[in-house]
Amino acid sequence: MVSRALILVEGHRGIGLLYIQAAQCLGLHPITLTADPARYDYLAAENVEAIRVDTDNLDALIRECSRLRTTHDIAGITGFAGDHESVYATVGKLCRHFDLPGPNPESIEQSGDKFNQRQLLRHAGVPIPAYRMATNAAEVESSAAEIGLPVILKPAVGSGSIGVRLCRSVEDVAEHTTYLLGGKHIWRSTPKILVEEFAQGPFYSINVMGNEVVGICANDFGPLPHFVIREVTYPALLTDEQRERIADVSLSCLRALGLGWGPTNIELRCTKRGPVVIEVNPRLSGAPDPQLVQLAYGIDLVIEHIKLVIGEEWNLRKRHSHTAAARFLLPDQDGILDWIGGDTEAAAIPGVAEVKLNVEPKTPIVRKGDFRDWIGYVIATSPSLAETEGALQRAVDLIDWSITPFPAVGEQAQSACGDR
Repeated sequence: MVSRALILVEGHRGIGLLYIQAAQCLGLHPITLTADPARYDYLAAENVEAIRVDTDNLDALIRECSRLRTTHDIAGITGFAGDHESVYATVGKLCRHFDLPGPNPESIEQSGDKFNQRQLLRHAGVPIPAYRMATNAAEVESSAAEIGLPVILKPAVGSGSIGVRLCRSVEDVAEHTTYLLGGKHIWRSTPKILVEEFAQGPFYSINVMGNEVVGICANDFGPLPHFVIREVTYPALLTDEQRERIADVSLSCLRALGLGWGPTNIELRCTKRGPVVIEVNPRLSGAPDPQLVQLAYGIDLVIEHIKLVIGEEWNLRKRHSHTAAARFLLPDQDGILDWIGGDTEAAAIPGVAEVKLNVEPKTPIVRKGDFRDWIGYVIATSPSLAETEGALQRAVDLIDWSITPFPAVGEQAQSACGDR
């Protein structure tokens, strides 16, 4: 009997395994197409079929999928955006080529460039921060002066808060511009910097499937000038009016960008002038958002997304209404991780649903000011916010680690001399 296959273009360290498991639950045979299978530990650990192919090459992917169709019934194709959205746009092109359900690749591509996205949202009347686009230091400086400090500098293409920084002074602007354009930031396309107003107010993330708002969560960040998420809570504490305004603005983003198929994640801040859209990501948000949505509402976004991908009817009906929250573990200094522990004790706390550590002892820790700083997370859930927060705090208090700072440059030189 020919197996029904789900093709996954590339993988994902956070939610890749969830897609593998969900596909298997639906009776599908998952096959991952990736430029480097070793990037995703779960492929080998779960003995998942993986095929090495250049995922930046659409023709190579079409050839591989055509070859697979001779031995499998390809039920659907999906995939994961990495540090940019281009892979997910490629997924849309593959789906179109093989006449399978999938996202609109043109909509994905025009949303992936934050400057282009801003223009489309502004044209549609969606509230957004003031912004300019710059390609060199002089343009960044003049743009910041026009908008007024403080401003946020970010790459026009990218995700995960990589290269994003709040600049409060002219010196901050110059320093971060040098970082972005001076060779330290890796650009996968022509360097373009988005200079934008610092919209201030509570930050919310909205998960949408199709044209339906599934959940709104509150995000709390670590210390500025970086934007590293420290805690996520479902559902956000909002009045009915606030929830309705946020939902309306979110759906207006879909219309402006030509989205509305499958998952979309929208980020906004509620400012004095109302909701202001920070970013629209035309994909499912990464871990632990899908786990939190399932704990809070009983909706498995991964399974429902796969159902859509294979042409089956999905079900977004909420089974219950709990509070679910995640706290990310963030190192307080750079150096070598000596040890990390307490996760087993933390997992035993009533109300704790998951404890995940991303690092092993002897790992070098170099903070980058983005999602790559997370060394783990704890998830807790209960019927009430107070109980959930209590369980989360008790669990986090049990987890501890030790980091030995890197030796200073002078110390390294001294040590090298002493070894001779």
